[in-house]
Amino acid sequence: PVANATISPGAPAHQVRAGDPVTLRCSVQVGSAPVTFSWLRDGQEVARGPLLELGHVDVGHSGTYQCVATNQLGRARHRALSPELALEVTPQGHWNTVAVNVGRTLLFLLLLLAVVGGCHWWHR
Repeated sequence: PVANATISPGAPAHQVRAGDPVTLRCSVQVGSAPVTFSWLRDGQEVARGPLLELGHVDVGHSGTYQCVATNQLGRARHRALSPELALEVTPQGHWNTVAVNVGRTLLFLLLLLAVVGGCHWWHR
């Protein structure tokens, strides 16, 4: 029977920023083939297969994820649940974006002033 289902990355809490790509992998340490996998988010099945590719995540992807590994041994069906993974997606800071854009604008203006000042000095 299947046993020791795990999710990688394996931290019980996983924090990522909105827009980051996230893929979770489920594996078992024990179990005869064929092993099938399904994924739960907050207790509801959301996908099947060993990989859960969430793509570029947003805040709506936050939740508790768990994988379920299943195999058949004779007539008996066996299940192994992984430990829960709490995924927290933090929004990208609006002010970080604003600060970067203001910094770039100021740098551009500084360079423009240097070029204008250099041209003025050259023509004297």
